[in-house]
Amino acid sequence: MALSILAGKDRISLGDGFDLRLLSALEVLQARRESAELAGDGREQALCSNACLLARALEGTEDHVPVFADGRAVLAGLTVEEIARLAARWSAFSRESDPGLDLSQEELEKVKKNSVTPPKSGCAGGC
Repeated sequence: MALSILAGKDRISLGDGFDLRLLSALEVLQARRESAELAGDGREQALCSNACLLARALEGTEDHVPVFADGRAVLAGLTVEEIARLAARWSAFSRESDPGLDLSQEELEKVKKNSVTPPKSGCAGGC
């Protein structure tokens, strides 16, 4: 994901050669769909959701390559406690990075400037 328009930073270092990064809305939807398939009867939904989220968010610090191929690989490679701890850390980071509705006027202007597509003229450069 490219740097978020609103977030001050898009990744945090875990200090051990790994980073957690923010996810795009599409990546979150993909993680939810994958977790629904893994969870089966639904009792494992929270654990599977966290595993699928981490499969996308946990990357190597140097190469920014995902550590795990998918949620199933996270479930096979980490303990329940590790998954819970990393997911909680990602959730806190995501909340901290979300500017919410309390933007200053200057921050709001910056967001508007960075998110608006310039209008296209109908003259194809000949005007």
